[in-house]
Amino acid sequence: MAPKVKALTLLLALTTFISCKTSQYMPETGMYKVAVLYANGDDKHFDMDYYEKKHMPMVAGFIGNNLKFYEIDKGISGRTPDDKAPFAAIGYFYVRNITEYHQAIGQNREAIVNDFKKYTNIMPVVQVNEIKILENNRKK
Repeated sequence: MAPKVKALTLLLALTTFISCKTSQYMPETGMYKVAVLYANGDDKHFDMDYYEKKHMPMVAGFIGNNLKFYEIDKGISGRTPDDKAPFAAIGYFYVRNITEYHQAIGQNREAIVNDFKKYTNIMPVVQVNEIKILENNRKK
């Protein structure tokens, strides 16, 4: 009986750990999602490795505790597999307070803009969004 109890306890602990880790990376209604879009094109270049390892962590550090998490999308295709992706990359910052976000970015704007040339020749377009509805496809 003891091995079964140990196995069940381990399984429960692992499940709890995974669910806690996953839940910290879930957006919430009322949060803000800042999208940073890099338009694709024949004369455009984008160093995804630098963006992932240097630029986004740097900006995340400027945002600080207001940042819940960030994510990066790499464009792979358009509407069909043969269509070029309209965006080379899209970065997202999920923040709780948009005023604090704007202050943090404003205070560090020069460092952020000067870093662009290290990974791209694309001027990003930024859109701030408020998360209004979250829904999943799990059966209730």
